[in-house]
Amino acid sequence: MGNRTIKVETLTRVEGEGGLYIRLSGDAVTEVRLEIYEPPRLFEALLRGRPLEDTPDITARICGICPVAYQMSSVHALEAALGVTVSPEIRRLRRLLYCGEWIESHGLHMHLLHAPDFLGFDSGLEMAKQFPDEVNRGLRLKKHGNQLVDMLGGRAIHPVNVCVGGFYRFPKRKELQKLIPDFEWGLEAAVETTRWIARFEFPDFKTDCEYIALSHPDEYPMNEGVMKTSSGDLVDVSNYESEFEERQVPHSTALHAIRKSTGRPYLLGPLARVNLNREKLSPTAQKIADEIGLESLCRNPHKAIIARGLELIHAFEEALMILRDEPPKGKSRESYEYQAGTGMSATEAPRGTLFHRYVVDKNGKIIEACIIPPTSQNQAQIEADLKRWIKHVISDNEQETARKCENLVRAYDPCISCSTHFLKVKIERT
Repeated sequence: MGNRTIKVETLTRVEGEGGLYIRLSGDAVTEVRLEIYEPPRLFEALLRGRPLEDTPDITARICGICPVAYQMSSVHALEAALGVTVSPEIRRLRRLLYCGEWIESHGLHMHLLHAPDFLGFDSGLEMAKQFPDEVNRGLRLKKHGNQLVDMLGGRAIHPVNVCVGGFYRFPKRKELQKLIPDFEWGLEAAVETTRWIARFEFPDFKTDCEYIALSHPDEYPMNEGVMKTSSGDLVDVSNYESEFEERQVPHSTALHAIRKSTGRPYLLGPLARVNLNREKLSPTAQKIADEIGLESLCRNPHKAIIARGLELIHAFEEALMILRDEPPKGKSRESYEYQAGTGMSATEAPRGTLFHRYVVDKNGKIIEACIIPPTSQNQAQIEADLKRWIKHVISDNEQETARKCENLVRAYDPCISCSTHFLKVKIERT
């Protein structure tokens, strides 16, 4: 075939920018590199020396799509350092807030960012011409997720009501009940969406990877749990940095992560969570998973959109249960005294497990911060999957090859800006 170069100037429908470099020798793939070139944003350094109370609001700015995840991981880690235990009411409302973020993120990605790949469109706007009802449904789902974050968090983007120890204020009963009709519609719409998506034609492709997610004995994982792996191991969050290692690679400003015990990359996110915690999904989500015939251990990354659909159902169903319950009583936040210490926490962002560690001094100042986003942990596995995938899709049609590579990357819903601590495509033949 001779020497060829394939370029995609900008990967659309993901958060952030970067490139893909592919080297082939004849038909053999000799190198695949995800080249993440967004500059590091240095949030860990920005936190040093600041009062610990500033942390939730600062870390929320890391991502405009999933600020709640950064706030939840930060407050849980700081509360661990301070020895704070929150009330059941605070814990329940934090799960409700997380439901809002999952709803707005999954609803947006499924309808406007990922579905166009299966239906042959270059954008959600182009898809809307033939599928106006589905696009409008996705926008309304995202809207209701934003409304919930706004009500609990004080505003829809970068919420400001979350604090160490709880919330600055509890919502009022009428504020909670006002959302119930829209969330009843949302549950039905999430079921309809997942059934619609399950009818897509999925490429026949399976990955050989280890799935990792939080797991909790009594509930679907969001804010708490131990790290569970598809190989059967359980890892306490306090051992996170002992079990997983980030490595710098020359071609990326995002670090690559491996599991130390195996030396191999791993995968986080909705597909990992569903694979490892399916029995903890809400009743309706479990029913739909069985109805559509999702495998008990699904290894096709293209089907991550189905996992997002099941989590969308779960988020609406759990949110409705909390909204219908008695309004929170008592104080909205726990008091605490400053003390020197170290705290760690991992929560489940829409795209996977997000780890935070903080060291604080006796005056309540941040001495050290470590933030490990899910996308940076997934980068190495995405790169490995692309190397296997390119063998299935490489052809003389360079535009089609590039499109199929983009499709696979979008299946992981990467937040590239979060990972810098995609996608221009270049293929070189020798």
